Amino acid sequence: MSDPVGAGAAAGDGAAAGGAAFGDGAVADGAAAASGAAVGGDAASRDAQSIAETAAAAMWADDRASQALGMRLDAIGPGRAVLSMTVRDDMTNGHGIGHGGFTFALADSAFAFACNSYDRRTVAARCDIAFLAPIREGDVLVAEAVERHRTGRNGIYDVTVRRGDEVVAEFRGTAREIGGPVAG
Repeated sequence: MSDPVGAGAAAGDGAAAGGAAFGDGAVADGAAAASGAAVGGDAASRDAQSIAETAAAAMWADDRASQALGMRLDAIGPGRAVLSMTVRDDMTNGHGIGHGGFTFALADSAFAFACNSYDRRTVAARCDIAFLAPIREGDVLVAEAVERHRTGRNGIYDVTVRRGDEVVAEFRGTAREIGGPVAG
């Protein structure tokens, strides 16, 4: 998928390039509301949504790691992102369960898309994760990143990783802007 937020998503039809859900109700309601800002609300919210979509498309084009892991960008909005990934057989460990590093990578990618959604280059300054349940081959994981606080060049983001309705991990990241636009 080279364009995670295709023209259909920008127009608010609920579909992104590559068939990924984009605010169609299959993702968390906050992310769905964020993607709906592209068609409803005031001009400022539409502009903020457009900025988030443009920054996400630019990031996705260069994000070989997320793409190689089979991640999908399901929704994007100012300070929010939803990514999903299916656990493959090569993502399991010696215990026959999903390796925690892949759960972390999914959460970290959702965090990255959320904190870069203002089109300002931003990186992780600190992050941690709590693994709450094991994952298995074939599980579809959905990571929803939500901005909790943002001031100056710093931000705090929480990411919940779910398998269906079950929360399998909670991640918190602290972000720091490093200067320059994402979409260049």
